[in-house]
Amino acid sequence: MREPVDMNLLHRYAAVRKHTLALAEPLSDEDCGAQSMPDASPIKWHLAHTTWFFETFILERMETDFTPFHPAFRILFNSYYNGIGEKHPRPQRGLLTRPGMAQVRAYRADVDARIARLLEREHGEELDMLLTLGLQHEQQHQELMLTDVKHLLAQSLLRPAYMDIPLPAAGVAPAMAWLSFDGGLTDIGHTGDGFSFDNELPRHKQYVAPFALASRLVTNGEYLNFVNAGGYANAALWLAEGWDWVRTQNLRAPIYWFQDEKGGWQEFTLHGPQPLDLDRPVTHVSLFEADAYAQWAGARLPTEAEWEYAAAQASIETGSLHPSGATSDGLRQMYGHCWQWTSSSYAPYPGFAAAEGALGEYNGKFMLNQYVLRGSSCATPEGHARASYRNFFPAGARWQFTGIRLAQR
Repeated sequence: MREPVDMNLLHRYAAVRKHTLALAEPLSDEDCGAQSMPDASPIKWHLAHTTWFFETFILERMETDFTPFHPAFRILFNSYYNGIGEKHPRPQRGLLTRPGMAQVRAYRADVDARIARLLEREHGEELDMLLTLGLQHEQQHQELMLTDVKHLLAQSLLRPAYMDIPLPAAGVAPAMAWLSFDGGLTDIGHTGDGFSFDNELPRHKQYVAPFALASRLVTNGEYLNFVNAGGYANAALWLAEGWDWVRTQNLRAPIYWFQDEKGGWQEFTLHGPQPLDLDRPVTHVSLFEADAYAQWAGARLPTEAEWEYAAAQASIETGSLHPSGATSDGLRQMYGHCWQWTSSSYAPYPGFAAAEGALGEYNGKFMLNQYVLRGSSCATPEGHARASYRNFFPAGARWQFTGIRLAQR
C-alpha cells in the first residue's frame, strides 16, 4: 500500500522555491544575467542551478520515463559535481545570455510540477532525504544571491539599492565585555536532532581550554579606529599572505566602505549607500582583516570549538538585510548578523566519511585551504542557524556578511 504524500514537505518545498523567486523580484533581467567576479554567480544561474539540483538528483533517479527539460542544462548549471559530468566554467557564467530569464522561470515551473507529481506517487526515506537536502541547498543559495547581487550593484557608480527601504540607525552599542568560559572536555558537532550537513558530523569529544569571548561583535566605530591608526599600513599586524594581499590590492578599508566628497565614511548596503553607522557590526571583512584587527586589539580569533562551546548559552537572533546593533549586555550577536571568522582550518572531524556518489562532493572535497566561520548572517534563511553549522571560505574572501568576534585565552 502506497504511503501518503508528506504534505508538510510539499508545502515547505513550495515555500522555499517561492522565496527564491521573490529574492529576484526587485531585479531587472539585466541585473539577473550579470556576473561581477569569478567567485560570484548571476542570479539567473542561481535560479537555474537550484532547479538543476532537483532535476538531476531526484527526477533523473526516480521519475518514470525521465526526459530532461533541456539536455544542455545538465552541463550549463552543474556547479562542481564531477560525478555528474562536464561543467560550464564558473568564471564564464555571466556569458550565458541564453537561456533568458523567461526560460529559466519556465524551467523552475516545469521541475516544480514534476516534483509535485512524483510526490503523489512516491514516498520514502531516500526521497525525503534528497528533497530536504535540496531545500537546504537552495536556502544556501538564497544567501549567496543576496551577497552576489550586493557585490554586483556595488560595481556601479550609481550605487543602486537592491531594496529601496530606509535602514534605521542602530542604538548605541553596549561596551564590549569579556565573558569567561571554563572549557573542559566537551562534545562538538551536530546532536542528531533535525537536519545537518555531513561536515557537522560525527559528533565527537574535544578538549577546550579555559577562554574568554567578547560579548558582541566588533563595531564599525572600533574598526574605524583601526583604519585611522594605520592598521592597513602596519605589516607587523598581518599574516604574511595577508600582507601580500593588502599590498597587491592597495587596500585601506573594508570592501564596501568609501569616502564621500567631504571625507566622511559611507557604506554600501543592500539599502544603497548609507553613512557609516559606528554602532553596527563591521562586516564584509576577510580572515586576514579580522586577524589583523584582533592582533591590533590585543586579542585573537576564537577556535571553532570555543565558538560552539560558548554558543550553547546564546539565543538565535534574526536581522534584516544588514547587520543590526547589539541591543543589550551578555552574549549577543552570535547569530543573525555576521558570520564570524574562527582561527580553525576547515578540516574533517575525526571519523568523517563523505557520502557515496556525486552527493559526496557536497562538502568533503573543499576541506583544504579554507577557514571555518560560525553563526549565521542577516542574509541567512530562517531555520539555518545552529551551533554546529560549519561555513567556510578562503582567507581572502570578504564579499560575504563576515564579521569579527574576539577571544582571549
